[in-house]
Amino acid sequence: MSSTLVISIMVALIVILLIVGAPSKPMRFIGHSTVKIGIGILFLFFFNVFGGAIGLHIPINLFTVIVSGFLGLFGLASLAAIHLFIL
Repeated sequence: MSSTLVISIMVALIVILLIVGAPSKPMRFIGHSTVKIGIGILFLFFFNVFGGAIGLHIPINLFTVIVSGFLGLFGLASLAAIHLFIL
């Protein structure tokens, strides 16, 4: 697929959504999920910054971001426990 075709399809979808209107529940779910994933990335980043001083490092990948984002500090603590006691 050429890039102009992909861009024109995306523009057409945006125009259709603007005319018809986006369903609110799926858009709300996508918005909340995006915010939680962003929070998970920040949790892991700051954990790695401060945990690096004592030798703790949790890799930032899709699985760890989802766990720490959706479960919050308890998810981050469980990832740290898994890293300490299992790995």
